[in-house]
Amino acid sequence: MGSRFDITVVANDSLEGNNYIDLAVNEISRIEKLISSWDAKSQTSEINRNSGIKPVIVDDELFQLIKRAIKISKLTDGAFDVSYASMDKVWHFDGSMTKMPTEDEIKKSVEKVGYQNIILDEENHSVFLKLEGMKIGFGAIGKGYAADKAKALLIEKGVVAGIINASGDLNTWGTQPNGKDWLVAIVNPLNKEKVFSWMPVNNSAVVTSGNYEKYVKFNDVLYTHIIDPRTGYPATGILSVTIFTKTAELADALATSIFVMGKETGLDFINQLKGVECIIVDENNSIITSKNIELNPLKND
Repeated sequence: MGSRFDITVVANDSLEGNNYIDLAVNEISRIEKLISSWDAKSQTSEINRNSGIKPVIVDDELFQLIKRAIKISKLTDGAFDVSYASMDKVWHFDGSMTKMPTEDEIKKSVEKVGYQNIILDEENHSVFLKLEGMKIGFGAIGKGYAADKAKALLIEKGVVAGIINASGDLNTWGTQPNGKDWLVAIVNPLNKEKVFSWMPVNNSAVVTSGNYEKYVKFNDVLYTHIIDPRTGYPATGILSVTIFTKTAELADALATSIFVMGKETGLDFINQLKGVECIIVDENNSIITSKNIELNPLKND
């Protein structure tokens, strides 16, 4: 998935631990083969190839994942959109941009984006993208989904505790061998060596999205690599978003959505969701939290 996965398990010995880790790695590889749009043989690529042409029958697992992705797209009013992969690349965050794209280029770049144009057929388990050239992609939920599935498999196999870390998309269960909760560090986006808080995580997922590594600056405005799929303009005003909830898949999608919504709308949105909390660091490096979060800066050493 173009991402680093770190897998931690609590086991009786290293042999047992390594066997469990192999199981998780195989599960993550299996999911990649299903959802990768880079793999020409995947069902996701097949859906994209047939956009505007015909529906494609897919496995139930992929069908359900797309169904949930559409649900989150609706819930966030398109701030998250599983068809974001249809966007034309007019923004480049590799240092090559010398001027902003034109208004027309930006508008045109999102013409084929719109989850409303994904047609699901429950009876036939088929997926059809109505517009020619339209694409779906799991860049904003794929890693989280893989972390959730690896965790579920290991629990099923009897692993009492562990962490699946998919490049910052964390899913935990059980406790450390000493009986204490797993702790996750919330870092300062402007200085990743500095931790401003440690949060205990108990059988839940934590996902952080940050724009402090990929961005461009024009007219004193910082444009992040996270782009609003509704407008084609990059998100502004937020440096990082950390989401706490039960599944990494949902946390992954919501972290991206909050960036796009902005801090006021995003915070209001999260405060209306049950079982979801967030920490936002804005462009002024101020920390804003949802209503049920208490930061613990005491361990910041």
